[in-house]
Amino acid sequence: MKIEGGFCRFYKHLYWGESVKWHSLVKWKLLTGRGQFKIFCITEALGKSDQLEIIHCAFLRQLYYKAHPVMIYGIASGYDEAVDIILKISQEASNAGMDGRLIDYLGS
Repeated sequence: MKIEGGFCRFYKHLYWGESVKWHSLVKWKLLTGRGQFKIFCITEALGKSDQLEIIHCAFLRQLYYKAHPVMIYGIASGYDEAVDIILKISQEASNAGMDGRLIDYLGS
């Protein structure tokens, strides 16, 4: 079965918020551009001065993302949970000796 869409790509070791249920369904809906009210995604920032950003999944339905799929590093059920995931990534990067280099840490 071929999935049409391709609004995003998923990080190999995707971070999940604790309250997100049905991981496969959430990923399928993100891939195909289906709506989800409470889902926020941690993505690589489009601007060069930033590293990660939190966006609501509704932004992924824009045609820009169909042509340029964004890398999703984490999925959360709410903005506060997304902030917690970024804090976790920051702590892991710091523990690995990569303070402030989140994208480099996620790419290693």
